[in-house]
Amino acid sequence: QEQLVESGGGLVQPGGSLRLSCAASGMFFSIYAMGWYRQAPGKQRELVARITSGGVTNYADSVKGRFTISRDNAKNTVYLQMNSLKPQDTAVYYCNARWVDDEHWGQGTQVTVSS
Repeated sequence: QEQLVESGGGLVQPGGSLRLSCAASGMFFSIYAMGWYRQAPGKQRELVARITSGGVTNYADSVKGRFTISRDNAKNTVYLQMNSLKPQDTAVYYCNARWVDDEHWGQGTQVTVSS
């Protein structure tokens, strides 16, 4: 059974850093495009960053230059390095795996940026 498990969220001060991890199991990880989405209270879920099976990345304009997505196919894990965090980055962050019409979501991890 396919499963995505996020970790690494928490409370951080503005300007700080966090690294999120998403461990995949039950799937042929390397063929999936992997993404990080977030959803703040009262807002729609939005794409933060995405990495294809070939390693091509794209980012939301709001995080370009601050966030970096990467993947380790040997560990079936995708990462999101978040630097220079801002209060507006506060949200639940979700991991997503997609291959053709096969899609899976993690349960989410809370990121709170506050002093």
